[in-house]
Amino acid sequence: MARFFIDRPVFAWVVSILIMGVGILSVLTLPVAQYPQIAPPSVQVRATYPGASAQTVANTVTQVIEQNMTGLDGLRYISSSSTSAGSSSITLTFETGTDADIAQVQVQNKLSQATPLLPETVQRQGVQVQKSSAGFLMVVALIAESGDYDDTDLADYMVSNLVDDLSRIEGVGSTQVFGAEYAMRVWLDPSRLSAYDMTASDVVAKISEQNTQISAGSFGGLPAVDGQQLNATITAQSLLRTPEDFKQIVLRAETNGGLVLLDDVARVEIGAANYATESRFNQRPSAGMAISLAPGANSLETAEAVRERLDEFAQFFPEGVEYVIPYDTTPFVEISIEEVVKTLIEAIVLVFLVMYLFLQNFRATLIPTLAVPVVILGTFGVLAAAGFTINTLTMLAMVLAIGLLVDDAIVVVENVERIMEEEGLGPREATKKSMGQITGALIGIAMVLSAVFVPMAFFPGSTGVIYKQFSITIVSAMALSVVVALTLTPALCAILLKPTHGDKRKGMFGWFNRGFDATLGGYARSVGYLVKRPFRTFLVYVGIGVAVVFLFMRTPTGFLPEEDQGLLFTLISLPTGATAERTLDVLEQVETHFMQNEESAVASTFGVVGFSFAGQGQNNALAFVRLKDWKERGPQDSAQAVAGRAFGAFSQITDAQVFPIVPPSVPELGNASGFDFYLQARNNQSHEALVEARNQVLGLLNQSPMIASARPSGLEDAAQFNIDIDWRKAGAMGVSAETVGNLLSIAWAGRYVNDFVDEGRVKRVYVQADAPARMQPGDLDLWRVRNATGDLVPFSNFATTDWTYGPQGLNRYNGVPSMQIQGSPVEGVASGEAMDEILRLVDENLPEGFEVAWTGLSLEEVESGSQAPLLYALSLAAVFLSLAALYESWAIPFAVMLAMPIGVLGALLGAWLGGYENGVFFQVGLLTVIGLTGKNAILIVEFARERMDAGEPIREAVVEAARQRFRPIVMTSMAFSLGVVPLVLSSGAGAAGRNAIGSGVLGGTLSATALGVFFVPLFFALIARMFFRSRQPADASA
Repeated sequence: MARFFIDRPVFAWVVSILIMGVGILSVLTLPVAQYPQIAPPSVQVRATYPGASAQTVANTVTQVIEQNMTGLDGLRYISSSSTSAGSSSITLTFETGTDADIAQVQVQNKLSQATPLLPETVQRQGVQVQKSSAGFLMVVALIAESGDYDDTDLADYMVSNLVDDLSRIEGVGSTQVFGAEYAMRVWLDPSRLSAYDMTASDVVAKISEQNTQISAGSFGGLPAVDGQQLNATITAQSLLRTPEDFKQIVLRAETNGGLVLLDDVARVEIGAANYATESRFNQRPSAGMAISLAPGANSLETAEAVRERLDEFAQFFPEGVEYVIPYDTTPFVEISIEEVVKTLIEAIVLVFLVMYLFLQNFRATLIPTLAVPVVILGTFGVLAAAGFTINTLTMLAMVLAIGLLVDDAIVVVENVERIMEEEGLGPREATKKSMGQITGALIGIAMVLSAVFVPMAFFPGSTGVIYKQFSITIVSAMALSVVVALTLTPALCAILLKPTHGDKRKGMFGWFNRGFDATLGGYARSVGYLVKRPFRTFLVYVGIGVAVVFLFMRTPTGFLPEEDQGLLFTLISLPTGATAERTLDVLEQVETHFMQNEESAVASTFGVVGFSFAGQGQNNALAFVRLKDWKERGPQDSAQAVAGRAFGAFSQITDAQVFPIVPPSVPELGNASGFDFYLQARNNQSHEALVEARNQVLGLLNQSPMIASARPSGLEDAAQFNIDIDWRKAGAMGVSAETVGNLLSIAWAGRYVNDFVDEGRVKRVYVQADAPARMQPGDLDLWRVRNATGDLVPFSNFATTDWTYGPQGLNRYNGVPSMQIQGSPVEGVASGEAMDEILRLVDENLPEGFEVAWTGLSLEEVESGSQAPLLYALSLAAVFLSLAALYESWAIPFAVMLAMPIGVLGALLGAWLGGYENGVFFQVGLLTVIGLTGKNAILIVEFARERMDAGEPIREAVVEAARQRFRPIVMTSMAFSLGVVPLVLSSGAGAAGRNAIGSGVLGGTLSATALGVFFVPLFFALIARMFFRSRQPADASA
């Protein structure tokens, strides 16, 4: 094939131009993302049972739904939460690759079977099913610079004007509003109700009766009488609109003509639909909305669409109101991609300089350089065809491929130049002869490198998604590299190369050439020496093998490196029963620390009282901390450093537990880095036993020198006020259970009655006891219920009360009662080591029946670690089979395979010196090193085999092959090494991932080159003597 393109160079250019054209079109259309869809899809089911306890919700709602979620395709695990606020949340997580829409439909179908079994109140409230995402894409907040609007005003404006519109943007999955829109609040006064001989239920009934929309029809409607001349719509009463309208609702007409109005027994105002949360931006009142990404959506495109829509709305905001985005994950994505592109350009420049140093001729250097844009753009075309995105993983794969893809062109150019110099042939003849010599080696290198990476593309799960990005990208680049090396490169060699380049012993390259020639001579002598003394050399090799095993066992495991994304979370948890006022005091301390003590690093804070990833309630709060741009912060102000200082400062707060948290590398896999697991009660232990075991585990973890912090995730048990109703007494007094239940749900929980119209938008009407009448246990005595004869009966006549202690929230994991624990290891300890410590502590200290179940990021890490040995085995097996097919021999491939541990040793040393984990990035880097080691070995083995087949003795054939291939091996390895140096030295957004993959690859490349060039000739000589000696003439030197 090469001869065809040497004779038809225009054809070669046409092929390359077409490849580049497809690539350019692909670059313009490919979406950009931080990562592909790594997180498995999940579907969330939500239900509400107003006024029910956590145990009641768990028994009557959560478990009923869970038990019907059977037979779902690809279901991975199911987690649920039931709270004393009456909410039930069930999250079903499916295997990666499952169609989220189909999963949602299947869940909806199963839910339809469970819905008739749920309490009627729950059915009336509605059960929601939606695709969910674990993390937030961004948080939008409204603030009033003038101070004319409080948080309730801002929240109403946000819900009324922004939420629905933003929710309809493509890519937006769900929204969480920190605040509530306006509602008509009717605050009942029990003493005034008693004075007028009325109950809370009477008020609700009258509001429902008189605040109604009447459809009155029309005059002249068809069929009409003959001669009818009038047709007009009749309007009657509509929904009430103002507090004054509601105050005039007639509750009762007295016999003397007087009226009892709602204003006589209640205070009516426009307030908030709920007061569960209070938000602040930079210590000022605000309203906020968190936006989650829809499964499979592109984060950059979605965030940009949200910002554009907000800019459109901003011109209509009330005067003094503006929007801010205190939490946004997309700047990190954009900047990290830009940093990888910059690293890619730096790698290309360094590779060019290395080639120029060795080839010492601009024309010769230009030839492999021209291969770079052809292969890179062609690879983008393959990515588009495969449905991939431009993301961190594909761009990192491009950087790794830079050094590999020029190898083929370098081998061609170097061999052509060698033949021209040694044999005095012209460029065209030298190129034809060179291609006859090295075409097999080029194909062999491509086969080996592809064999290394192809098995990665077939692994399942989230780890498999990451593997596939690297696999398809690198294999595509390698295949295109061979195509270019067999088409464009030989055509350019025949045209551009000149027979002579002057005296290379003089000028700026003279010193380098003399030094390299001396090195080459010493290398050839060393190879001859080692081949004659295989036993000693093999002992060194055994030592390398032992070192590899030792380092593998000592290298901690992980999943993805922790990145500085320019964001922090701070979880705040006060003792159960603490009020929102106390929680706000702690939040103010947290805000003050970040805004004053970390002024050089922190750009803004957004705090929410009443909401946290650990649970919702007055004793919980969450602060979103946005850091300044990476260019404005040094290493001392990294997200990890800021979180570390904050942890020390917050440990001094005695009224709360405060945990600053660095977000995980993949937000969709959870809201915290470190470890995440459920402690399960597998033997039907009581809730109290589970709590005791959980507290024991927390104590053990916080005492461990390997654990920096461990925290419970969920609502803690709390004191509960129990009302014990004597139904015999109640029945004797004519009081029904429905009457009692209505009073409690109206007065304490609040009752949604119907709607009213406010500025053209329908909003809700709530009836509830006024605050002074529901603050203390004794306030129960203020309330009366109506019996069957119409008389009012004091609540205390048939009920007694006492304090108990019970759960505020109940969690289940895969249908088993569980409690979630999250935390992080101390600096220098990998998450994998921390997870091993957790398993050890639980196994050694907890009674039988309690088990650790990993979830989220930790589950992905466990599964990626379990897949790694199989990945290595498959890749090595694929390499061996490819070599066996290439050489038509089962023996020769061992000369290449035995070199693999040499490169692995360097990769492990690089990771160890850099303090990196054996995670997904390291595993990809290790496979790259295996491929590079095999490539170097093939160059020597291919030439040695040819010389041996030509009749040379084994030793002479091996030494001469090593001497001839030493320069291209050093050149290509040096080009590859310098190509990954920018990864090792990079900083800024996304640097942790680049450093992790670069350190291992650089270390492996150096060891594979420095040591492999000595061991490979020895391995081939040993195998040749064992299996092919009968074909050889007497080898006296052997």
